[in-house]
Formats: sequence, C-alpha cells, structure tokens
Amino acid sequence: MTALLQVEGLRVEIPTPMGRLHAVRGVDLALGAGETLCLVGESGCGKSLTALALMGLLPRAARRSATRFAFAGEDLQRAGERRMADLRGNRLAMIFQEPMTSLNPSWSIGNQLEEGWLRHRGGHRAAARERALHLLERVGITGAAQRLGQYPHELSGGLRQRVMIAMALMCAPALMIADEPTTALDVTVQAQILHLLKELQREFGMGLILITHDLGIVARVADRVAVMYAGEIVEQGPVAQLFARPAHPYTRGLLACIPVPGRLAPGERLGTIPGVVSPPIGTLTGCQFRNRCAEAEDQCATRAFELRGLGGSHRLRCRLGNAI
Repeated sequence: MTALLQVEGLRVEIPTPMGRLHAVRGVDLALGAGETLCLVGESGCGKSLTALALMGLLPRAARRSATRFAFAGEDLQRAGERRMADLRGNRLAMIFQEPMTSLNPSWSIGNQLEEGWLRHRGGHRAAARERALHLLERVGITGAAQRLGQYPHELSGGLRQRVMIAMALMCAPALMIADEPTTALDVTVQAQILHLLKELQREFGMGLILITHDLGIVARVADRVAVMYAGEIVEQGPVAQLFARPAHPYTRGLLACIPVPGRLAPGERLGTIPGVVSPPIGTLTGCQFRNRCAEAEDQCATRAFELRGLGGSHRLRCRLGNAI
C-alpha cells in the first residue's frame, strides 16, 4: 500500500490560565492511499485537534510539533503557511463537524464551491461552476443547478453535509479528513452519508481519516482504528482484530456501551464508563485513564506506558500489554 501520510510524535500544546494543556501527546499515524483510518474516543480526547494539526488550522496560541510529518513524501515540518494554504482544499481536504457553522451564510452554495477551484486551479468561473454542478449531482443532491444559487439556511442538515462533501472534493484531494460527518443527522441520512463517503473514496482513490465516537460507524467503514484518550492513542489496530480482541480497558468500556442484539438479556443495563475525561493540563504522570479504570494498579499512577505490539499491527498503551 502506498504511503500517503506518516506522522510520528505529533504534539499540540495550548497555554491556559490553569497551566499548559497537552491536547495531543505523541500521536503516531500512518495512512495508505485508499485506506480508511478511524479516530475514536469520547469528546475531549483530542481527535478534532489532531485533525486540525494535520491541516495546519490550529488556534493561534496552539503549538504543534512532531518528529516526523510527511504527506505524499513531502516533509510538512518544513512547509510554511503559504505552502499549507496551497495544499488545503487542494491535496488535503476536511469536512468539518457542523456544516451550518462551517458554511458562509452570506455566500451562495455555488460561490462557496467555486472558490476552492478558482484558488487552486484557476481558469474561468464557468469551469468551476461545471465542476460544482457535477459534484452536487454526484453527492445525490437533486435540482443541483437551482441549489447553486441557494444559501446554507435554505438547505436541510443532510443537504448541507452533502454540500460540505462536494466542497471537499472540488479539487480531487488525496487525503480527506471527516470530523464526525454524521453529527445531528437522523439515522437514515447517516447511513446515506457514510455510504456516499465510501463510494466516493473508491472513485477518487482517497485516503480517509474519519473522526467519530460511534463504534457502530467504525465497524462499518474502517480498515484500521486508533482509540484516543486524553490526547494519546491508547490502542490501535485493524478493525476486525480490535473489535474481536479489545485489549485496553477504555476500548472494552466503549464497546460495552454499544447495544448488540442478543448480547444483553431483556432489561439488562448497557455498560458504562464512570467519570469523565480529565483535561491533560500541567505535569502529567502515569496513565490518565487510571481514575476511571477498574483494573488500575499502583504502578498506573507513576509509570508512563509506551505503545507496544500485541501481534501484527495491533498495539496497546497499558500495563496489561505485558500479560497478553
């Protein structure tokens, strides 16, 4: 598989009045062309900030560092803002979490779609409009020619999400990042959007990073999964292997929260993970999940565990890895 994205030791730190927030801590990611990687975890685990760091769209106060950051063989550690602006919307694209706040309310759908094409490809506006019309039809929007003149508030949530997908595809990117693209959509529209993403991925040969907290979605679309907690990847591996043999207590807790027909007796309660994600602020020691973990021991409070192999590409950050 062709290497498309290779990231090692990615860190994002943000100063706050309470101390330095270690939002992303030593994340390693690799993605091949045509492959789907899912980042999963609860809200506040660093998934969206990881995506924004990859796109170079972090808040001004945030500081990004990495030991390696390569896209399609190019070292983006050395890339300045001008180069990143040339890549964003062209070779790199992102579907943001909430299309109503990501689309410009004062611009028509057509103008917003055409903007990226004109910025990166140039040429006449007629060519940009033809491309926009083609993609609106491709993502399943009926009456596409009329939609080009409409504004975001005139569209439903599902249509706005499809517009965001079309916008991301305008310049045929090599890598697309989708940050919870089915948030606030009903289940029927969710299924349509996920099917559309996979179909378009095959057509365009894109690498896809999908961010979600819904493991049901992961099971349907992912090739590989990276489970994040408090800014770190605590477990990663092929989707079938990770679902069949989850090793980290956090991963097992997430899977236990999913209702599976036949697994629970009528009236039996779903699994839960006690507590909430603690912000990784200030000096951090030990495993950040220990206060919510039923299998924590004294060493979990003081020892920093590295990702270790469990066989194949399945990796775990936990003391339990020694016994597996």
